[in-house]
Amino acid sequence: MGVSVDEFLKLLDELPEVSMHHSAEWVALKVRGKGFGYLWEATETVGLKATIEEQLALVNERPEVFEVQFTAGRFGWVVVHLDRIAADELFELMAEAWCLTAPQQMAADFEAVLGIGQEVRPG
Repeated sequence: MGVSVDEFLKLLDELPEVSMHHSAEWVALKVRGKGFGYLWEATETVGLKATIEEQLALVNERPEVFEVQFTAGRFGWVVVHLDRIAADELFELMAEAWCLTAPQQMAADFEAVLGIGQEVRPG
């Protein structure tokens, strides 16, 4: 288990229209100019946008993997330790952060392609 920074960047390539904005200490991750995450290469951690409920659940369930970063409005940002998470779980959190930020139709199209975020309707 565990994801390297290089593996994280490869997962990031799976999300549409992501741009990276480098600063001295971190890399901001954006979709259409709006932020959904941060990468701190030096500490091998990422900060991802989540709902406040998701943020609290993650931190309470596995504090060795997740930390509260901050809250802003209805969102709770969570720090993820890359060396303590599986790639599939990390990608799910990345996709959720991206979907919370991307324009609504763009997010819906992405979710439809991946088959996520879809309600199961009785047949």
